[in-house]
Amino acid sequence: MSHVSPVELLTLHAVRLKGFADERAVAGRFDLDVEATGARLEEFASDGWITHSAFGDLAGWSLTEAGRLVNETQLAAELDTTASRESVAVVHERFLPLNATVSAACSNVQLDPAPETFERSWEELSVVAERLHGLEHDLVAGLSRFAGYHRRFTTALFRADDDPAWLTGTDVDSCHRVWFELHEDLIATLGLSR
Repeated sequence: MSHVSPVELLTLHAVRLKGFADERAVAGRFDLDVEATGARLEEFASDGWITHSAFGDLAGWSLTEAGRLVNETQLAAELDTTASRESVAVVHERFLPLNATVSAACSNVQLDPAPETFERSWEELSVVAERLHGLEHDLVAGLSRFAGYHRRFTTALFRADDDPAWLTGTDVDSCHRVWFELHEDLIATLGLSR
């Protein structure tokens, strides 16, 4: 049976994965209660693990260095407790060649928005989506918190048919954004750096 992470880990990890997000987005990452998440974020802020910032009309939470260390400690303990380190490392190795494909496809669309470039990148990302299903399956077998990447990626790919922003946009849950988050999730879980 897949391990269910404690809400404290999920909340702090969601802040890391989102980078900068309000409490609704943090709670939404792992389908947590928004009100309880807000209270937990306030606790984390008082512990010095996260900080709240505002830039114009944007406001949100981000990790401090102390929070990053706490999250890495939580993730390492979870891997040890569940004996999942090896299986996550194997998935990470399978992820790396796909990461090169996604990076190239997204860069190509950003540098050349021509329809034929978009179509070629969309097709490459469709192949990645199929492979992502297997990666997620293997991850979720040990750690349930990895669920949802495939659904989010394929949803973005489907939406990109009508709006190209769903491939590389930063203000929607685009293929690029979902993939970047998965990459951060894997390296954070394994204690690696980019």
